[in-house]
Amino acid sequence: MISLDNLTISYGGWTLFDGISFMINPKDRIGLVGKNGAGKTTLLRVITGEQQPTEGAVTINGECTIGYLPQQMRVADTTTLIAETAKAFDEVLKIEADIERLTNEIGSRTDYESEEYTNLIHRLNDANDRYHILGGDTRDADIERTLLGLGFKRTDFERPTREFSGGWRMRIELAKLLLKRPSIFLLDEPTNHLDIESIQWLEDYLKNYNGAVLLISHDRAFLDNVTTRTVEISLGKAYDYKVPYSKYVVLRAERRAQQMAAYENQQRLIEKTEEFIEKFRYKPTKSNQVQSRIKQLDKLERIEVDEEDLSRLNIKFPPAPRTGQIVAEVKGVGKAFGEKRIFSGAEFTIERGQKIALVGRNGEGKTTFARMLIGELEQSEGDIKLGANVNIGYYAQNQDDLMDGEFTVFDTLDRVAVGDIRTRLRDILGAFLFRGEDIEKKVKVLSGGERSRLAMARLMLEPYNLLVLDEPTNHMDMRSKDILKDALQKFDGTVVVVSHDREFLDGLVDRIYEFRDGGVREYLGDIWYFLEKRKVESLQDIERHDKPATTTKSSESATAGKLSYEQKKEQEKLIRKLRKAVESIEEETAKVEKQIAEYDARFAVATEYNADDYAKYNALKEQYDHLMHEWEKASYELEITEQN
Repeated sequence: MISLDNLTISYGGWTLFDGISFMINPKDRIGLVGKNGAGKTTLLRVITGEQQPTEGAVTINGECTIGYLPQQMRVADTTTLIAETAKAFDEVLKIEADIERLTNEIGSRTDYESEEYTNLIHRLNDANDRYHILGGDTRDADIERTLLGLGFKRTDFERPTREFSGGWRMRIELAKLLLKRPSIFLLDEPTNHLDIESIQWLEDYLKNYNGAVLLISHDRAFLDNVTTRTVEISLGKAYDYKVPYSKYVVLRAERRAQQMAAYENQQRLIEKTEEFIEKFRYKPTKSNQVQSRIKQLDKLERIEVDEEDLSRLNIKFPPAPRTGQIVAEVKGVGKAFGEKRIFSGAEFTIERGQKIALVGRNGEGKTTFARMLIGELEQSEGDIKLGANVNIGYYAQNQDDLMDGEFTVFDTLDRVAVGDIRTRLRDILGAFLFRGEDIEKKVKVLSGGERSRLAMARLMLEPYNLLVLDEPTNHMDMRSKDILKDALQKFDGTVVVVSHDREFLDGLVDRIYEFRDGGVREYLGDIWYFLEKRKVESLQDIERHDKPATTTKSSESATAGKLSYEQKKEQEKLIRKLRKAVESIEEETAKVEKQIAEYDARFAVATEYNADDYAKYNALKEQYDHLMHEWEKASYELEITEQN
């Protein structure tokens, strides 16, 4: 379908690509990976024809159509959401007009046996076929399904596009692209502006799409769920793996190890051969052997080792000054802008050392709450009370607004650093991959990933004990995200993170607060527990609220009834399982309570200290605390499931 043949791109004396070649076949699902700056976006622009290679060519099948979603683009401000999205069907509307014209012309003619009449019939049939292929029959339903899937509400459909933020405008362009149904999607970071639910919807859409997909993403879970092939761009070369991202990581390590072993063996052979030649070069009795070895080296096909890209972030947060047990108390908090209420009734406590995630659809109040927590916004109702000795470090999503583009990288840190830390600014910037002349770059010329790294570097300038991070991974590559996640896991303070990156949140947070439908709900578990729970709740919402459409087909009604019955059976099965789990935890807790009570009675009359007994006693208390946490989580889940 698309062939990339020996592509080379050079800028002056620097080569970005060096002879890249691979094929994109129909129905391929390809993840394009590599560090920031490796040339992934450039490669997409070469495929679309926006940029020409220095050497080589891109060959595209004549019938192949391309749908390209760049990271940034402009959306028209002169229409409504529904009207702008309907532009995806411009060709359908033209065909519709042609069908109407041809139908009228055929209806007005009586020369049924003429060649012209036959041609009109053929043209009408072709137009009808094309109309069906492009989804003309179902376009209204497709528009609605796509917009709802991407997180828009029906009440948004008639809103002017100028009222939507940049992230939502990108969703409009994505919706138009999906509805055009091109032969291949070229998607550059499509999940950056999507929430978790929309990402999952897009995953399902792309997995079932009839065309090909070539996408750039730093979302590991998204890549694993959508792609079946991975093309790595590294140091000017392309490496093609016929597996999803996680398997590619393993195969890449194996390939590297095999390559290094072969290279080292050959280097030893070359070294010994060269030693022999040098040692006996001037001895007449060895001249034949020397010439033979020289010819052997000349004929040897040298193994080349891919240069290993070892650049990586080196993040370690300063030790967190100790706070009280309560870091923040949120009581009945809500926020409204004028008459538009964002959320209300937020009620929870953030304790020292907790790492929690704020999730939910865009526009539900996650960033608003984060800004209220740091004191940047006032709540409309309720109270947010910070604990003793809390010092907040804030990473904002909108780095462009918070950093002066005219400052250099070094100046950006130097203007906020105080005390002895100023002597270490170059070391800190080096840890975030700003080295040599990089530190003299102006902020306005930095890429999205570089701005993210610079903003994160500013958090190193002061020892914070509460980090509030709003979408910190949006522009980070895979390795940078892994390093940041590891640093946050080791951070001994409290973390509140707004993120839609499931892989990043996995293993980092153990408590989720979901902002949804004007309220805030707590989930005592990790991100996968939350997603599984949301899936169950979504099914229950459908069962409660969606009535079957009026139809004359009794079989459809029967199917709907059967589905409802199956869902009820599944819910009853889940409730029984949850009750059993709660009862099991209660039984185990009772046993531990009894053992603790026995130790308490023994210690009350003890005349000497027994270290072994106290160690067992403390272990029991830790076990009890763990059981109580598990009981609270299981009971909460049972309660919610029974209510539904």
